Amino acid sequence: MPGTLTRPELTAADRCDRCGAAAKLRAVLPSGGELLFCGHHARAYEAGLRDVRADLQQDEQ
Repeated sequence: MPGTLTRPELTAADRCDRCGAAAKLRAVLPSGGELLFCGHHARAYEAGLRDVRADLQQDEQ
């Protein structure tokens, strides 16, 4: 039986796609692509990401 694919946890090497700060949120789009955002940009784009039904994965730290 094949295992479930999961995305790795965010690390210090993951950077925001808008500004380059440390990523705190991974948005997995319905098309399969993903975007990484810092806390500031995550808050700025959260409503739009929810509108397109992106799977939002928050950094636990």
